[in-house]
Amino acid sequence: MATNPSQPGALFLDAEALYRELVRGVQSLRRPDTRIVGVTSGGAWLAERLTQDLGLKEEPGVISSAMHRDDFARRGLSATAQTRLDFDVNGAHILMLDDVLYTGRTTRAAINELFDYGRPAAVVLAVLVDRGGRELPIQADYAAARMALPADQLLALARGADGRFSFQVERAV
Repeated sequence: MATNPSQPGALFLDAEALYRELVRGVQSLRRPDTRIVGVTSGGAWLAERLTQDLGLKEEPGVISSAMHRDDFARRGLSATAQTRLDFDVNGAHILMLDDVLYTGRTTRAAINELFDYGRPAAVVLAVLVDRGGRELPIQADYAAARMALPADQLLALARGADGRFSFQVERAV
């Protein structure tokens, strides 16, 4: 983390450097039979790239938290990718990836969606950034970075046309 030289006082996170840390960190969380699942959309991007970078044969799963969100009535169904799990969840060891862990509500919803498909043996969570502010007793097993942001700001992962990651800080609505 550093300030952005083009915008004095603005936060600059090197998402690519954090991704490299994530790759190193998940090595200790993986087992030979681990299945990788990414939470839409940032976590799914991470899962896709991680699978390629680790040379894994199995396609990563994608999990949508939309149907189990506690704010579904306000947000509705997102246009982002829907859940795709091309493997048996029952008894599987799942490595769930997400870009930012904040309140824990998205993670809870994603886990509920995962259990709609079966009962995994274990679920571990790895994130690029844990920004604190938890409202539920959920924590990452691995976080490439930990930082605090004001509650009125959102930290969003973006993926460029070249596949490179960056972060955007936005005002919460």
